[in-house]
Amino acid sequence: MRAVTFDVSIPRYLLAKSVGRVSDAFLYGSPSGVTLREVAEPPLPGTRWVRLQTILAGICGSDIANLSYAASPAMEPFGSFPAVIGHEIVARVVEVGRDVRGFEVGQRVAVDPMISCDARGRIRTEWCGSCADGLASTCENAGEAGPETIAGKPMAPGLTIGYHRSLPGGWGERLIAHETQLHAVPDALNDRTAVLVEPLSIGVHAVLNCAPREGESALVIGSGPIALATVWALRASGFQGEVVAQTKRSHEAELARALGATSVVAPGAEAREALVETGAQAYMPIVGAEVYSGGGFAVVYDCVGSGDSIAQSLRFASPRGRIVLLGCAAQIPKLDLTFLWARELDVKGFVGYGRERWRGGEAHTFDIAMSMLVESAAPVERMIRHVFPLSEYRDGLYAAANRGKSGSIKVVLDPAI
Repeated sequence: MRAVTFDVSIPRYLLAKSVGRVSDAFLYGSPSGVTLREVAEPPLPGTRWVRLQTILAGICGSDIANLSYAASPAMEPFGSFPAVIGHEIVARVVEVGRDVRGFEVGQRVAVDPMISCDARGRIRTEWCGSCADGLASTCENAGEAGPETIAGKPMAPGLTIGYHRSLPGGWGERLIAHETQLHAVPDALNDRTAVLVEPLSIGVHAVLNCAPREGESALVIGSGPIALATVWALRASGFQGEVVAQTKRSHEAELARALGATSVVAPGAEAREALVETGAQAYMPIVGAEVYSGGGFAVVYDCVGSGDSIAQSLRFASPRGRIVLLGCAAQIPKLDLTFLWARELDVKGFVGYGRERWRGGEAHTFDIAMSMLVESAAPVERMIRHVFPLSEYRDGLYAAANRGKSGSIKVVLDPAI
């Protein structure tokens, strides 16, 4: 089958960090280790596995960071290469193992790319604490191989489909997944909405576990799909308070309003004015940036994870406020943490999704997100402004990595065109 693969090596890292700054061929072309080629399809490892045909697969900001070697190496032990990339996936079932229940050939599914202890072939008594709690996004056995075997070899280490040598991701024509990774897509959701279930679920997971309380306000920092997902999740989950979205470009601001933002501000002077309107008083230290006292936002969702966005979150949060870190923050030099202790702030990070408390019971974040999408009928598919065939994956990566020039929010690949 045709698939876009990525392989990691020290020479490719050096190329990306040097000439990759002047030519994207060394970031996304064959010299980088990213290439479109024919790969063998793995057999179904067992009777609870399913073969899928990719309908659409998204390009994530984390994909751009990893393919360009901009991400922290801290997560490298929890992936394995070469790998077929792509973890935002809507697909159609084409083959089911004999013990699979609840799924049939022809059905559309959203794929949870996180690989649990169950999918790894571990017996229940050997599951890690995270998987026992239904939170495979933090599986504690992700760095270990096996015990499940694929094509006669132990399953490679890896936390997620898309960065896994044994389990191809969505940037290919077909893939395999464990039945526990599949979530049926309602007929009411079109394919473009369904491919967004994975990034939308990140926002839902954060909101369900750290939401503003009645009378509080929230600030969402970021212009990408996770920030927009968070704005939507706040409203779709029932929050009625003020939601201020900080975006960079006009089409992002328009969509943030459509998804439920009370107001939208640009970084800089407009964001400062929004903070002052909460009752914050500005002060200028002898050295350094302006600081504030009083007012502030009770919850700040940082969906960027840069040094600037974290510094802003610390300054814009109210005393005893909560900072929710959704951006893939890595090594941040010279980050001033003064307000973390001076304002008694709570900082909470979230990754992925899993079992949630929901309406008096429990459900997976994907199923909650799809239920919310049906109920809200929100225009989330407007995030998708670019669709490319696999053969044009480099154009897709360029559009996703250069949003200011391309106007992209979410870029997806379609193996059928």
